[in-house]
Amino acid sequence: MPIIKSEYKPPHFFKNSYFSTIYSGRIRKVNDISQVRERLTLEDGDFMDLDFSFAKQKTNKLIIILHGLEGNAQRHYMLGTAKLLNENNIDAVCVNFRGCGGEDNLKYRSYHSGNTQDLKEVIQHVLENRSYDTIYLNGYSLGANVILKYLGETEVIPNEIKGSVAVSVPCFLNSSLIELMKPKNMIYARIFQKKLVAKLKIKQEKFPNQISKETINNISSLKDFDDVYTSKAHGFIDAEDYYTKTSSLQYLQNIKIPTLIINALNDSFLSPECFPVKEAKENDNLFLEMPEYGGHVGFYKKGEYYYNELKTLEFFKKHF
Repeated sequence: MPIIKSEYKPPHFFKNSYFSTIYSGRIRKVNDISQVRERLTLEDGDFMDLDFSFAKQKTNKLIIILHGLEGNAQRHYMLGTAKLLNENNIDAVCVNFRGCGGEDNLKYRSYHSGNTQDLKEVIQHVLENRSYDTIYLNGYSLGANVILKYLGETEVIPNEIKGSVAVSVPCFLNSSLIELMKPKNMIYARIFQKKLVAKLKIKQEKFPNQISKETINNISSLKDFDDVYTSKAHGFIDAEDYYTKTSSLQYLQNIKIPTLIINALNDSFLSPECFPVKEAKENDNLFLEMPEYGGHVGFYKKGEYYYNELKTLEFFKKHF
């Protein structure tokens, strides 16, 4: 489809990528939304926690929302989307990836940018246990990559899946990781690395034969983490193999349902390859909006809801 001309015009301070990213991740608050937790037992015996919130009236529509790296279902970018859609008669389920719901998962493996099997099980669980005939998908950052990969690699998706929106998606992981490790993103990289290593230390205590304390202590970058844990725990050769096989960019040409990608041009996490202009122009189901501003998941808009949240609702209303 033709590239969508963005209408996003934030206040002055929010034109700064770092300010909009940090404000949205650390300062923004979304209140007055009630979630009900449901534990999903996965096929391999592990679990994921699903946090549902509901519209005031009974509805046949649901949005499944996936968070980013080291996020969870209570992040305010998750709650903002869920609350807005609840107010528009759409139920929501905010998914906690393995180990992200406040409790360590049972297996040595956890979650990663290309784990579409867990998303498939969430969708199947919803279809088997609830009466929705219209399901939307919405992902942020890592979760957005999972959704795009799922839609592009799955030959037959359930008829109930009608559309998706991917926000701030690093659809080419290798170059995006290089961007994240540059000095301009040092503060973000350190935060991610600290959280991931802390979780890995817990894994090491439970699975001492899988990884040593010495190996963990030698992790000095996010790529090191992916080399010694993410890749090995999930069946890849190394970090490069993991990035290559799980990047969603290569799958975009196969997407068969209306899908909107919103990636800000000033997102310091994204490389040029993460703006798939060619793929969007060649696929009638793929819409690409590239706002000049917004940082990483930082599309502030005056009022209760962010630009990307309002755009998500608008996209679903327009196409369905």
